[in-house]
Amino acid sequence: MELVFSLLAFSCLLLGCMADFQGEALFALKQSLQASPKQLLDWNPNMVNPCTWSNVMCDISNNVVSLALPSMGFTGSLSPKIGTLKTLTTLSLQGNGITGKIPEEFGNLSSLTSLDLENNHLIDEIPSSLGNLKNLKYLILNHNNLSGNIPDSLASLDNLISLQLSSNQLSGRIPSQLFSIPQYNFSGNKLTCGGDIHHLCASDGNGTGSSNKTKIQVIIGVVGGFFGMLFLGILLYCLCKSRLKGYKREVFVDVAGEVDRTIAFGQLKRFSYRELQIATDNFNEKNVLGQGGFGKVYKGLLGDNTKVAVKRLTDYESPGGDAAFQREVEMISVAVHRNLLRLIGFCTTPTERLLVYPYMQNLSVAYRLREIKPGEPVLDWPNRKRIALGTARGLEYLHEHCNPKIIHRDVKAANVLLDEDFEAVVGDFGLAKLVDVRKTNVTTQVRGTMGHIAPEYLSTGKSSERTDVFGYGIMLLELVTGQRAIDFSRLEEEDEVLLLDHVKKLERERKLDAIVDKNLNNEFDIQDVQMMIQVALLCTQSTPEERPAMSDVVRMLEGEGLAERWEEWQSVEVTRRQEYERLHSRFGWGDDSIHNQDAIELSGGR
Repeated sequence: MELVFSLLAFSCLLLGCMADFQGEALFALKQSLQASPKQLLDWNPNMVNPCTWSNVMCDISNNVVSLALPSMGFTGSLSPKIGTLKTLTTLSLQGNGITGKIPEEFGNLSSLTSLDLENNHLIDEIPSSLGNLKNLKYLILNHNNLSGNIPDSLASLDNLISLQLSSNQLSGRIPSQLFSIPQYNFSGNKLTCGGDIHHLCASDGNGTGSSNKTKIQVIIGVVGGFFGMLFLGILLYCLCKSRLKGYKREVFVDVAGEVDRTIAFGQLKRFSYRELQIATDNFNEKNVLGQGGFGKVYKGLLGDNTKVAVKRLTDYESPGGDAAFQREVEMISVAVHRNLLRLIGFCTTPTERLLVYPYMQNLSVAYRLREIKPGEPVLDWPNRKRIALGTARGLEYLHEHCNPKIIHRDVKAANVLLDEDFEAVVGDFGLAKLVDVRKTNVTTQVRGTMGHIAPEYLSTGKSSERTDVFGYGIMLLELVTGQRAIDFSRLEEEDEVLLLDHVKKLERERKLDAIVDKNLNNEFDIQDVQMMIQVALLCTQSTPEERPAMSDVVRMLEGEGLAERWEEWQSVEVTRRQEYERLHSRFGWGDDSIHNQDAIELSGGR
């Protein structure tokens, strides 16, 4: 039996079972409605997941639950294939010019609660199969050309709240049970009602309204609703007035304390695997933008010509964990800041996890520092300063304004992306948590890149905000020097393989000019260089408690409080150097050993 289910799941993965049949049903409707070339442009048969289509809503399990196409000028007919959408709860097609019959297959929409086909040109009888829709609450068919009797089967719809059949060509008797529905309208037909229910009909002999009991309920409901809405409005006003500032600070705030008006919340899209296959040319290696510990990133082009970056996570050892993964994705998507990479959407299958981001035109800081092609401009010093501050602001937001806070765990130049204006955009935040979310009985493994990992994280596996501060400090050194965090080529001239040790040595020797990236051709401000080096060394102290918080880093980069902290740090460093020299004198260590000891203290066990 397990083999059968495995084969079935695998077949579903290959064929995109659920997405395919839903997409096919909706695309058949588009064709039968005779949509113009300019209508429903994104209803593409190659993008089989309809959850990404306009006017379609889905639940978290990728089931289509709502379809709303009101007043769009359709002149075709209704496709019976819609009857296959068993999870559909709302179908709204009012205000069009739809012709033909209501398909019998609509009686298969077992989850349907609302069917609105008002103001079309529908003909023939109301299908008796609609009596199978036991969850139906609203049936609105007025202003059509429907004829024949009202099916007796509608009387069995116990949940029906509103039945609107006015202005058709219906004839025959109105089933007496329908007058117990809270809201009904039978006017403008050739219907009759007699006997003990005649008093429920209007004077023209057609059912036109509702019973007295219903009227009383409506009056009570209106009055009660008015006072209820008034009370709710006052309550919401008070709450909003008292909490508006806090809301902005926690969700939208930039470091300057202002709302970023360029950012807007959008619905997180759930992409189909097939759609992302097509966008990336089946994950073609020629489209690889980069590769890291979490997987490869591919350049993609969606059906609407939107450029995207698709990260294909490779750290999933077993299927499952969809719900937990989605919760974490949604949590990350709420972190909205101009210096954080916005998540567009995601895709999950039994064996795949993919994240979809906007395509960053200028790629990453690492690329601009070390991988540019001939003829491409060098990352100039003003942009490097902006990148340093923007990255700090993005990390400050993750640490101090997200609830729960988010720790990046792999801050480096390769994970800081650049938009068309060279604005810093921190990417991959929260991915470590995403990947580890399914590992309930395993200690979270160390995530990061050697040379960027804080010593306490490397030795204990415990990360904190100060772990990110350490990585940020190394990234500052990358910005200033243009060099990698670890470079074995330096062994030819000195023993400092680690960039941090190399910079500390040159800073002690007051050789700041030798620190700066040669590609800048001396076009930089030496005071700015000194400031960034000092901030970097404060951020990379071996003890996490001694490192500044990211909010302090932002203030120091803006010129506030750096001098005091730097003076304090230097006095501590002098004490440490004196202790090293004492040990050197006592045990006969060479200078190289002292430098190596520095490296051990800063980098931890390997």
